[in-house]
Amino acid sequence: MLLIFGFAVFFRTVGHGDFHCPRCGGDRRYRRRLARRWFTLFFLPVIPLTKAGEVVECTACRGRFGLGALRLPTAQQMEAALPLAMRAAAVLVLAAGDRDDTGARSRAVEAVRGYGAADFDDDALQAAIDEPPRDAEEVIATAGAQLTAEAREWFLAQAVRIALADGALSDVERQALRLVADRLGLTPAHAFGVIATTEGAARE
Repeated sequence: MLLIFGFAVFFRTVGHGDFHCPRCGGDRRYRRRLARRWFTLFFLPVIPLTKAGEVVECTACRGRFGLGALRLPTAQQMEAALPLAMRAAAVLVLAAGDRDDTGARSRAVEAVRGYGAADFDDDALQAAIDEPPRDAEEVIATAGAQLTAEAREWFLAQAVRIALADGALSDVERQALRLVADRLGLTPAHAFGVIATTEGAARE
């Protein structure tokens, strides 16, 4: 009798979810799949052997990626992260200056709304000032990791404009802006350039 045996890798689905597919370039459903080597007989898996790792499989393009692909933010996550980050940055900057200045508060509300929080108003700003988010720096860092260099510059420029709304930048305000820039992932030299450029534009 002829026996046909060998070894093969088979996948088993161990989870589902949404992720940003590197190949599709958009949000897709994924299957988290566990790979295991099997001893096969007549091409059928008979004896399970060692695990061969886990992969993330896009249900649209069928591409398979390492688990690191799950760390890429989806468009929905990114949409939610940006207004939270700007709110956190605005509170940091206002706390370093005159938090009661009408112009600065108005600029802060405008900046947060510009990042998608259409219902954000002065009352919401006051609530954020009264109870600053404990993870403010982490929230800014999360958003910064999702942004291009140009988008980080624009984000920091918005924070600078908030600080400038109550007058010239104080040393404390500059320190707060440097903290925001650092959490965004900008170098000190890069941050200095953005702050100086925004200051110059405000004087014109």
